[in-house]
Amino acid sequence: MRHRTGALLRGTKSILMGSVAAVIATTTQAEVFQLDPLVVQQRDIHGQAADRATSMYVSDFELERARTGDLKDVFAGIASVSVGGGIPIAQKIFINGVDMLNLGVSIDGAAQNNRAFHHVTSNAIDPGLLKQVRADATISPADAGPFALAGSVVFETVDAEDILTDGQAVGGNLRLSYADNGNTAQGALTLAGQYNGFSWLGYVKRASGDDYTTGAGTAQVGSGANMLSTLGKVAYEAQEGHRFELSAQHLRDNELRQFRPNFGGQGGSAQPLYQFNTLRRSYSFTYENVLADGLWDPKLTLGYSENAVNRPLNEDSNGTTGTYSMTLQNTFHLDGASTIVAGLDYQDTTGNYYSPPTSSSPADVTERSRNIGVFAQVRLAATDRLDLSFGARYDRQRFTGTGGQQITNQGLSANASATFQLTQALSLRGGLSTVFGGLDIEDNYTFNPAWDYTGLRPSRANNATLGFDYEVGGLKLGGELFVSQFKNARTSTYGATRNSDFESRGFNLGATYGWDSGFARVTMSHSKVSINGQEEDSYTTLDFGAPIGTVFAFEVEQDTGIQGLKVGGGIDAALPKTGGGSFGNRDFPGYQVVNVFAEYVPPSMKNLTIRGEISNLFDVTYADRTTYGGDFQSIDTLKEPGRTISVVAVFQF
Repeated sequence: MRHRTGALLRGTKSILMGSVAAVIATTTQAEVFQLDPLVVQQRDIHGQAADRATSMYVSDFELERARTGDLKDVFAGIASVSVGGGIPIAQKIFINGVDMLNLGVSIDGAAQNNRAFHHVTSNAIDPGLLKQVRADATISPADAGPFALAGSVVFETVDAEDILTDGQAVGGNLRLSYADNGNTAQGALTLAGQYNGFSWLGYVKRASGDDYTTGAGTAQVGSGANMLSTLGKVAYEAQEGHRFELSAQHLRDNELRQFRPNFGGQGGSAQPLYQFNTLRRSYSFTYENVLADGLWDPKLTLGYSENAVNRPLNEDSNGTTGTYSMTLQNTFHLDGASTIVAGLDYQDTTGNYYSPPTSSSPADVTERSRNIGVFAQVRLAATDRLDLSFGARYDRQRFTGTGGQQITNQGLSANASATFQLTQALSLRGGLSTVFGGLDIEDNYTFNPAWDYTGLRPSRANNATLGFDYEVGGLKLGGELFVSQFKNARTSTYGATRNSDFESRGFNLGATYGWDSGFARVTMSHSKVSINGQEEDSYTTLDFGAPIGTVFAFEVEQDTGIQGLKVGGGIDAALPKTGGGSFGNRDFPGYQVVNVFAEYVPPSMKNLTIRGEISNLFDVTYADRTTYGGDFQSIDTLKEPGRTISVVAVFQF
């Protein structure tokens, strides 16, 4: 039997991968190890491929815990994935120091990354509707889609089959929570059904609350919750395996926010409040044959996603970016686990800024990008010790500027990854890629009809990673070096749009250990970002990355021996970091934040789960390292909530 420790430490997250024995253990033990992301990785058809060597899988427990939380909770145990911003509308994701805007992002196969306003996120996602999350850090395969410059992130939403038990026609769950900090209440209802191959699912979540207080006991103005999230799915699966699925989701955040929602204030006081109305929506249609094998296994995905921001000042001010996408591919199943995935994809993205003719500054300005690509990715189990993955894609982009300028660029992308089992315990892994990036759609709120695109060149990213995995019994160690270099990356102000070079380099380390009644893991990530060869501040690196430095994450869960009761917790920490760059004028402080939980499933009511949590146990006043502005004296950073006691009840029916 092949010994696959390459699955243990995929980047910083897989560095944490748990005991294989726990996965194949009894049902009781498997329930204990919900923190083990290896369980999730095994559901991925390409989970053992060499190009997944840097992939990070979010564990079942992390997703379950985050359902009444936010994206920071989703990635809490993965040091190389940082989420800054204390409120969902401001939360931006950084992987190995790189902003998610530079990664290929999809939800149920529909392309995302709809950039609108740099003071809010482009990828607000409700964790309550997710069933699987995977981040391919640094190296992306060719079938990840276009513009995956330094990796990709794949979100999949829950299906009816995930809610219903075998033979159950109709069922669902009700999730209620309350957090004392901000008096935030949430309720989420999921209903699902299936009959004669048809299945359907409906999900709705409502969250409301007041401004939360920081560790210093002061109210974080503009942080109140007012969110409505919905998901609808219908599907039909024939006995022959043909599956047709339609998915639609909306996420609306409509609340008073500061003029810049990702600021905690400026000059020692809160900024003026405005009614921010933001809407994220995503639709997808997928056809595939879930029983297909051999050389014919086609899949078709059609999608549309949109990010709309209404920021009224004295009048309406609107930024909307939407993306139509299509992917048609076939998987050729070769011997064993070896496959070739080949196909074509298309993306049509339009960014628009609009203020009505009746306003003092009327505007209707647009940029558009249309890209068509062809790709092939080969994944081979070459020998008992060697796995290989390599692929290429060709993209042709037609870009339309704010003044109607037509610019056409094209380019090749290529990638190669390998995992080699050096000994029974030690495996080595590495990868290289070069990726055509074309011209990005810019931030809608900086659009200028007078921009000169003459000297603007298409971007390209070059990436490399080299790592190891080591396993002895229940202990696993791993790590990697990484570097991502962007050439001719686009950056803009209202006055001009131009090219810059960006780089993020660093390393990840981690360990995981599983025992009979528990599981623990720790990760560390260190990254340094630069612009045009100079280490820079958070303003200069905006939309490219963030000056993170060194961060840590620790998580543990333990069965108490009392039937149905387990406890656990975690630590988020960052070392102090020197500020600087072109504009930075203060150092980043370090912090250590402790979170604890207890979860109980009554033996007589297996369909009820009660969880109590204390976040920020010691009431630390801090802003996450990737929260914007930590290196500027003039900015009061958006602080994370202080000590928060919350109770969650989940009832399945």
